[in-house]
Amino acid sequence: MSIWWSLHLRRDAASVPLARRLLLGTMESAGVDPDISYDLSVALTEACANAVEHGGHTGRGTPCEAYRVTAYLDGDQCRIEVVDSGPGFPAGNARTLLSPAGEEAEHGRGLCLIQELADHVHIGNEPGRGGAVVRFDKVLKWKSVPALLPV
Repeated sequence: MSIWWSLHLRRDAASVPLARRLLLGTMESAGVDPDISYDLSVALTEACANAVEHGGHTGRGTPCEAYRVTAYLDGDQCRIEVVDSGPGFPAGNARTLLSPAGEEAEHGRGLCLIQELADHVHIGNEPGRGGAVVRFDKVLKWKSVPALLPV
């Protein structure tokens, strides 16, 4: 089975639960194990929250009002990608972004949490256009009786 969808969302906090609910509904309909669905929904929530909070202005000072979420379920694999149009990640800073924040830090745990919940994580910048890209994959497990049966 193969399912994919893509959303173009306003950089607004209300968009985050919308993306999460769509992912959970898709996973439920496809028959994905609820624990896997939950892990992916938490990772998606963190990636979307980062796009809303940090995807604000391009390097040219222009405000960015939107970000994109794309989810692919293909066979036993799920790939989720969140792309904003902001300034992107600082050059060469990926390793430090994936390092755990200090115990007292109020921010800085989102990318680390995504890394813990997913099997593979890629963070970087959108080539040629700017903006941050957070992409993560996870191998899917299935409920014993899937909701969508092959016809």
